[in-house]
Amino acid sequence: MAPRDWISFYNAKHSLIYVNDRHRDVHYRTIAQDVSEYVPDGGNVMDYGCGEATSADLVAERAGHLSLVEAASNVRDSLTQRFGHNPKISVLAPEEAAVKPEASFDLIVLHSVAQYLKEAELDGLLVLFRRLLKPGALLIVGDIVPEKLNAPLAAISLLRFAAANGFLVAAVGGLVRIVVSDYLTLKGSLGLTHYEEAAMLKKLREAGFVAARAETNIGHNRWRMTFLARRA
Repeated sequence: MAPRDWISFYNAKHSLIYVNDRHRDVHYRTIAQDVSEYVPDGGNVMDYGCGEATSADLVAERAGHLSLVEAASNVRDSLTQRFGHNPKISVLAPEEAAVKPEASFDLIVLHSVAQYLKEAELDGLLVLFRRLLKPGALLIVGDIVPEKLNAPLAAISLLRFAAANGFLVAAVGGLVRIVVSDYLTLKGSLGLTHYEEAAMLKKLREAGFVAARAETNIGHNRWRMTFLARRA
């Protein structure tokens, strides 16, 4: 049965998101290393829509506390099994994150999530994040997909990443599996939300942030965009 939405897609066990465990782990380690550069020492950090986040402990090492927020229940269970012993990491459902006290966080990360949200859903999250962030604290909105970024560029980015990290053969096979999978059907029915730089900056400004595009995107895909926004 085909998944009915993006959350159910990510809640299922399959080999479409990552071609093998090495791909998954290198992917999340790269993100964690990039995010750690922005973590204030001892700060309270939230990673919203974190996915499997297998290297979240690298971020937690620098932070005072890290809240991992994930909508997919099976992924939350996996996160709890992996990090439940770490007193610096909490695993939360979105509804638990939404009731955190105002001005609780020094950094909030929304990485590779915005493309799966309708514009109104992202607007709602930005309102929430502005409430949860301390004045002047940082919001990172990463992996934004511009309109002109097409499937061939995404494939090239994956293959370069795979070649550099020792899973090129598996990556080629993974691209073939995607073509015959439910992913393209779901993408066609639900779509992905794209933003050009000016549009994302406008959205962040209207939500009460002072924002700029980062020099490089977080993660391996350098054709996508990351934005750094501070609560005004």
